[in-house]
Amino acid sequence: MTAGPGPAGEQARLGSVLVVGTGLIGTSVALALREHGVTVKLADQDAGSVRLARELGAGREWARDDEPVDLAVIAVPPQYVAQWLLDLQKIDAARFYTDVASVKSLPLAQAVQLGCDLGTYVPGHPMAGRERSGPVAARADLFLGRPWAYCPVQATDDDAVRTVLRLIEICAANPVLIGPEEHDEAVALVSHGPHVAASAVAARLAGASEAALGLAGPGVRDVTRVAGGDPGLWSMILTGNARPVADVLQAVADDLAAAASALRAVAGDDDGAISPVTELLRRGVAGRGRIPGKHGGPQSSYVVVLALVGDRPGELARLFQVAKDAGVNIEDVRLEHTPGLPLGAVELSVQPESAQALADALRAHGWHVP
Repeated sequence: MTAGPGPAGEQARLGSVLVVGTGLIGTSVALALREHGVTVKLADQDAGSVRLARELGAGREWARDDEPVDLAVIAVPPQYVAQWLLDLQKIDAARFYTDVASVKSLPLAQAVQLGCDLGTYVPGHPMAGRERSGPVAARADLFLGRPWAYCPVQATDDDAVRTVLRLIEICAANPVLIGPEEHDEAVALVSHGPHVAASAVAARLAGASEAALGLAGPGVRDVTRVAGGDPGLWSMILTGNARPVADVLQAVADDLAAAASALRAVAGDDDGAISPVTELLRRGVAGRGRIPGKHGGPQSSYVVVLALVGDRPGELARLFQVAKDAGVNIEDVRLEHTPGLPLGAVELSVQPESAQALADALRAHGWHVP
């Protein structure tokens, strides 16, 4: 896997773009392009979705007899990418084509079977998303600083690659050059597998008692956050990347089965049986530590400053202003509401050398800092 600018040469022209599929990703691409003055045309089988995206300022509706655009962005589930690519190429809808599906091998194989022109097509995938779906959830800054995989094949024209790199640049994402199969194995590990694992944990909560749910804290919310995704869409994604995801889930299942077996032995008074669980926890710490940090490099070690804030308008804005006046940069923030009370705890992650200054400043302005 290589991150880089791709083929050298003159910056590609990108004055007009057709976005096919006005869901979260497609509409976000359109909004980002519109902020940079690009003419955007919108297409979707759902006329209501196109209308809503248009009302949000994402562009205007596309007509099949329109003049060709510089680039068509196909933002549909993986199983439908190749057919859309073929249909658009038949009418010369664009000079070049890309897609944003989260699976790459399947659309590419189908494109070959259908006889699509691979010279003008660059498979792509921005690693960005939200738990919410549809055009109403779209944001122009959705891709800011996020990896955007692009997967040209041997037949791909250099101008097509340059045009897609220009799209990635406008969307403020980081281009990552990677092969289609390597891409699919990677996203199975860092996206698709974790989504299914999170759903498995969240599914246990469906039949939980009110007493148990009343004890829910930030840990279970963190683990299950992505489980709120659209099941229909995710079923199509997982179908398109079934084997790599199955391999990841089998490895996770093996670890969990071993942990369950060890804990049953512990429950039977064999305290020494806990070692496999301890080893799994250690591997988990090591794996989490390898997730890239804020700027793409190794994770930084921050100190958390905790402050209790009231549930009132402008409270967070005041807190951030105090941090600014104290010359402290907030690296990350997390808000946890207190059930039944009109207040919450704000966790502010800062550089270790800034923690005391921030705590003192917050106390001086009336916040309770434990």
